Amino acid sequence: MEFSEPRGIYLQIADQIRDRILQGEWQSGERIPSIRELAIELGVNPNTVTKSYQTLLDWGIVANQRGRGYFVSDRAAERALTAMREEFVRDELPKVVRAMETLGIGIDELTEYLAQQDGEREK
Repeated sequence: MEFSEPRGIYLQIADQIRDRILQGEWQSGERIPSIRELAIELGVNPNTVTKSYQTLLDWGIVANQRGRGYFVSDRAAERALTAMREEFVRDELPKVVRAMETLGIGIDELTEYLAQQDGEREK
């Protein structure tokens, strides 16, 4: 975990959990670490993890089962992927477009480069 990023630590933790769900480490319905367990594992204050879990609850990625803990919600991976795509289009894509304009890279050149990269990955 890189705590030097400009994003808040609680958001970095939420992103890490979202990534673990997308990578299949945690499946729908599976229990995730308790607030205390994750705080100890990451070396952060439990209040920070609480804020992360609340964010994940708001996103519909985890569910709280009172007295049992936090669990990966149904369709969590789908929701996480949708949110990440929206974040990319909102936050990162405009930076890429500005860089392309600055460097004089057109859409045709980019398309050609991406096709080349796909060809190399298939080898």
